[in-house]
Amino acid sequence: MGKKKIITKTETSGATESNAPAAPKKSSKKQVINGIAHINVSYNNTSIAISDQKGDIIAWSSAGGLGFKGTKKSTPYAANMVAKDCVEKAKKFNLTNIKIIAKGIGPGRESAIRGIAGTGLNVLSIQDNTPVAHNGVRSKKPRRV
Repeated sequence: MGKKKIITKTETSGATESNAPAAPKKSSKKQVINGIAHINVSYNNTSIAISDQKGDIIAWSSAGGLGFKGTKKSTPYAANMVAKDCVEKAKKFNLTNIKIIAKGIGPGRESAIRGIAGTGLNVLSIQDNTPVAHNGVRSKKPRRV
C-alpha cells in the first residue's frame, strides 16, 4: 500500500488563464445556403452526400453507417432515414436550398428523394444521372445442359 503523500498547492500571484477575459468564439464552419444532394442508390445500399456549389462535401450518410445490416440496407425505410440524417447534419451549415441529383436504381430511390423534400428544405431541382449503357458488355454464352 505504501505511504500516503499529501501535496499542498501554493497560489501564485499574477495573471492566470482564469483571470484573462474570454475571447469570443469564432465559428469555424462555413455557411452554405445552396447545396447539392448526391444520392447514390444501388440494390444493396443507399448513400447520400451533400455538397456546396463548388463540390466540397459538407455532410454524408449511408444506410450501413446508420446501423442497418444486410438486406435491411436496401429498404425504402433505410433510405428515408439516411436522407433525414444527412439533412440534419447539413442544416448545421444553415442550408436552405438544395438541388437533388439521383444516380442508380434501387428500392430506396424514391424514398430518399421524398425524405429530403420532407425535411423543410427548398428543393430547387431534381436531376437523374443514372448511367445507361448504350450497347453494354458482351452477353454470356448460352448454357449447354
